[in-house]
Amino acid sequence: MTTSDLMARRDHLLGEGAPIFYERPVNIVRGEGVWLYDDSGKRYLDMYNNVPCVGHCHPRVVQAMHNQAQTLNVHSRYLNEGVLDYAERLADLHADPLTSVVFTCTGTEANEVALGIARAVTGGRGFICSDSAYHGNSAEVGKFTRVGQQNEQDKAREIRAFPFPQRYRSLQDHASEGELTELYLAEVETAINRLRADGIPLAGMLVCSIFANEGLPSIPGEFMPRAAEIVRDAGGLFIADEVQAGFCRTGTWWGYDATGFVPDIVTMGKPMGNGMPVAAAAASSEMVDEFRRNMRYFNTFAASPLQAAAGMAVIDVIEDEALAGNVDQVGNYLRGELCKIQAGCEPMADVRGHGLFIGMEWVKDRASKTPDAEGANTVVNRLRDKGFLIGSAGPMGNILKIRPPLVFKREHADLFLTAFEESVRQTQTA
Repeated sequence: MTTSDLMARRDHLLGEGAPIFYERPVNIVRGEGVWLYDDSGKRYLDMYNNVPCVGHCHPRVVQAMHNQAQTLNVHSRYLNEGVLDYAERLADLHADPLTSVVFTCTGTEANEVALGIARAVTGGRGFICSDSAYHGNSAEVGKFTRVGQQNEQDKAREIRAFPFPQRYRSLQDHASEGELTELYLAEVETAINRLRADGIPLAGMLVCSIFANEGLPSIPGEFMPRAAEIVRDAGGLFIADEVQAGFCRTGTWWGYDATGFVPDIVTMGKPMGNGMPVAAAAASSEMVDEFRRNMRYFNTFAASPLQAAAGMAVIDVIEDEALAGNVDQVGNYLRGELCKIQAGCEPMADVRGHGLFIGMEWVKDRASKTPDAEGANTVVNRLRDKGFLIGSAGPMGNILKIRPPLVFKREHADLFLTAFEESVRQTQTA
């Protein structure tokens, strides 16, 4: 069946407009490690998909799932020691206040649980978030999506947004780092005050620890810990969305380690089960108990033995294969080499990120900083044709987004760098 035939069938069965990558979509049939293979046998270096964080079809994770699936898999309302062992191990990876876990299947669900915990504990209703955030697809969590681009009539009454902190397109040109920190903290306080002025008590602030969907901005120093302080002083809780940032993506276990703060609540998702739907919210035992008293939450497929087996295997692999160190070393190397390419590439205006999560700002010219989403998309599709899968993201669609599995090695980085340089040259001479 041709790609056109598959697309026509997909449109009919899934609905026209269901999101799909690349101008010429890829029919993926198999994955192994950092590689994906299409129906013709062509292989692609996967530098985007962070769901299989320890590599596609990692044999230890596959075996753990197989063993558990042929032994037992039930809903969450039975006792099961494996689930408790996993919850305990997961909590032990977090900062001290985070001792209890509520399991879900998706990051969206985990964020919805986190909102419920914050509201139960504080008695508040209102939240603040970044103006370009994305935290999930449910009716409740979807209210946080790119609030800065919503029409006034569509904005939720209980949510206020602030400009996400960044150095590249900052609120004030030529400001020092300290001045930028104060400017963005003032915006956080303004958002809280707007809720207060409307008589809406604050429940908390929900942000990605590294502002991934905002384009991985370079965050002014001390912003995160001081923002958390401001939120707590106002009676709210600080929620760190680790769905993209967590599980060693940054070279540390959690994005909040990389950006220097300790959250009250953490949400996790995508990479937890390496493809098995596993997600969770973590908080103190007291907070989770209060949530349980206020809400009769359960999830048929969450906190299952199969989830626990997959999740435990992922942690085993990360630790036994020393993947945090690999992420740090290879990520630093890749960013360094990209910065060398940047020196001779006018549209490549900024290279930033943490570990194996890199964003590159693509512009029409550096002086004006005019975003070039079309140019970024051209690079993405040229790389696809060469067998390298990355994406474009950010509020203006002009951020080249690189996020390979944690098992990505320097040899893979070198393959990508060669293809990237070729693609950039072709784009500039087209």
